[in-house]
Amino acid sequence: MSTQDWPELAKDLSALVGQVRGGIPEVMKGFSAMAKAACADGALDAKTKELVALGIAIAARCDGCITFHTRTARDLGTSREELMEVIGMAVYMGGGPSLMYGGLAVEAFDQHVADKVAE
Repeated sequence: MSTQDWPELAKDLSALVGQVRGGIPEVMKGFSAMAKAACADGALDAKTKELVALGIAIAARCDGCITFHTRTARDLGTSREELMEVIGMAVYMGGGPSLMYGGLAVEAFDQHVADKVAE
């Protein structure tokens, strides 16, 4: 049973964010600069930083964040076992609601993996 089509949600949200980007270009330039700086190489590698973002997305209960961060985690070679440990930390920090969104993150990750295989 699927709750939603996560790869399709990513496409839909990308189009909507594109509209926002056009409407507030200076704000979005600042947001993009912040994202680039936060994701830059440092003491943590890109995959670790992406898993941190995914844990926060789960604890914050953000569907859009979950779809984008599970897709990027997949692209960075995240295993399902690593995903489960991230969900464990999110549940520890966010309680029952994070458990529900952790389930959604599993579904999103699995769909993104299947979507990549289908490409």
